[in-house]
Amino acid sequence: MKINKIISLFGSALVLLLGACQPIDDREVLESMVSIDDIILSSSQATEGGNLIELNMETPGVTGYWDYNLGKALTNRVEFIYPIPGNNTFTYVGTLGSEFFTKTIEVQVDVLDHELNQDWYDLVGEDTEAGKTWVFAGGPESDGGKWWYMVANDDPSAWEGVWWNAAGDCCPPVDAAGKMTFDLDGAANYTYYSGPDAAPQVASFVLDPAKQTLKIDGGNILGAEEPYGNPNGLYTIISLTEDELILYVPNNTGGTGWVWIFKPE
Repeated sequence: MKINKIISLFGSALVLLLGACQPIDDREVLESMVSIDDIILSSSQATEGGNLIELNMETPGVTGYWDYNLGKALTNRVEFIYPIPGNNTFTYVGTLGSEFFTKTIEVQVDVLDHELNQDWYDLVGEDTEAGKTWVFAGGPESDGGKWWYMVANDDPSAWEGVWWNAAGDCCPPVDAAGKMTFDLDGAANYTYYSGPDAAPQVASFVLDPAKQTLKIDGGNILGAEEPYGNPNGLYTIISLTEDELILYVPNNTGGTGWVWIFKPE
């Protein structure tokens, strides 16, 4: 009888011990105590309506980056000289726990009182709102010149090594007599004309002086016909001066590099 009681007590103790050793299953979901409405974005300008801008994300515990249209800053604070007059929208992209969010702030730029990188003036002209028009540096018929041609891929330094002088020898693009205009009238505007009397096609552009790239968004550059064009619209700048614009694409849909050479109209 005593033995049975001892066994029973031992079994009960063992059950309690095993129960105490079971791990606690913590399934708490990562949640944020901050809502998007709580996030504070602020801006300041060195002068009233000026183009030296500082953006801040002021809410503690939030991480993300600023997309200020000319590039991205992987910080909560960024300062930059902005080239575009008018009401400009800048975006903060961040995380709240496991949730991504975007929030915007608007900044009014009335005067370009801080000098831009020279590349901006070379591309759009000194009167940035009026803009500047570029045409091919040759043609529009085959003329033996080098202004739209095939080169080695993935090697910007080889831009002068012509593999096939398409426009100069035999086969200029269909829009060889066209033109394109870049301006900063309220936005980074790009206007394409396929010929002298063609209707304008309006798009936008992104110039990155630091990376030496030019991107056309929502439109074609002159000489963009397949397979020699560039579907993503991003070009490496070989040269950008007041009198010359040379662009290179490392891999077109034909599998080669390609060069465009333009001059002011």
